[in-house]
Parts: sequence; C-alpha cells; structure tokens
Amino acid sequence: MQPSALDPKHRVKDVCIVNERLYVDLEDGQTVSVPVEIYPRLVNGTDEQRTNWHLIRSGWSIHRPDLDEDINTLVILSGIRPSQS
Repeated sequence: MQPSALDPKHRVKDVCIVNERLYVDLEDGQTVSVPVEIYPRLVNGTDEQRTNWHLIRSGWSIHRPDLDEDINTLVILSGIRPSQS
C-alpha cells in the first residue's frame, strides 16, 4: 500500500501492543501492525511507558513522552523500516 500524504483516513484512532506487535487502528477501520522490535525504545520500555501515548500532528503520529518516541502513521503504512536514532 502506498499511502497518500496526510489523507484523513490514515489518522490514528487507537494504539496497542500485543505479543510484541504494535497495532494501530486507523479512522477508516483498518488495523495495521508491525513488530515492536523495529522501535528499540518500545522494546526497552516498560508496560507503563508503552501505554502512555497521545496523538500529535493532527492524529497522524503517535507520541510516547516517557520514551521520547514519535511514530508516524505514513511510515508504518509505507512498509519502510524507520531509521534508528
């Protein structure tokens, strides 16, 4: 799937981690998932840190303040592994 930039249907509705996979529910009803291992900060975070998140960029990105982690929905949808920093 090649997402179009800032398409409202790609806004995040909900987020959870189950069995070391990050699940992102989108406004259009899709759920996408990726392995947590591609986000080292999530891998090393506690359950409390992983569940403390809020939306930024009008719902196109997930921010976890305790882990200093921002995850962009368009990166997940593109299938490209995020750069490690």
